[in-house]
Amino acid sequence: MNALAQKASTFAITTAHIIVWSAFGLSALYLVFLAYVNIYVPSIKGKVVIQRAEKFYRESSKSNSFLNQLHDGDLIFQTSLSAQSQAIQLATHSPYSHCGILYQNNGAWQVFEAVQPVKLTPLSSWIARGKGGHFVTKRLRDAQTALTPSALKQLKTAGQPLFGHNYDLYFGWSDDRIYCSELIWKVYERGMNRRIGKLQQLREFDLSHPAVQAKMKERYGNRLPLAETVISPVSIFNSPELVTVLNR
Repeated sequence: MNALAQKASTFAITTAHIIVWSAFGLSALYLVFLAYVNIYVPSIKGKVVIQRAEKFYRESSKSNSFLNQLHDGDLIFQTSLSAQSQAIQLATHSPYSHCGILYQNNGAWQVFEAVQPVKLTPLSSWIARGKGGHFVTKRLRDAQTALTPSALKQLKTAGQPLFGHNYDLYFGWSDDRIYCSELIWKVYERGMNRRIGKLQQLREFDLSHPAVQAKMKERYGNRLPLAETVISPVSIFNSPELVTVLNR
């Protein structure tokens, strides 16, 4: 049996035990997640992801869990471990290089995010992907009156057409491809007519660092779209429209 077949067999066997394990109070989705990480993720990285996921589930089971402080429509920020994260941090002078919108579906928290592709990701998996498992959540300063059930429905409706779109490595402003902060800005603008964060042009960012220049060269060659409209994670993070809820 080759390595791929062995992995598939092991995953199938592990998944088959989920019903039994669920009797001990563990989420089936969580168990599938652990099985996947154990089998498909390189050992060292996989152990870190598992440890963070286990910590998430331990904390979420407490009566005073941080999950109780989350609201639908909250925004969540982290330092991504992606290949472009360092360049984003250097160009924007911020540690936060990835973000998404929190929604609760059937009692489970998920992050609506622009990765490849635009999708909903379980919150535990999203947190475990970030540097050190650290994250910050923010909320509209007037959420108590502005984020009504009707407004929340409008937010979700505004995001629906963007589901499944490819990630935008070039940070363009069209809807053909979408990046993380662009998703947040457009969903809130189209769903609630709220513009969170200041739109900028690419030329306004700090493009002087060699790591930034190398990434720009890789993406654009010698034709930099310096006039392209861009919304950065830090621009949303620092918006006066928001207040900080959690910093963990």
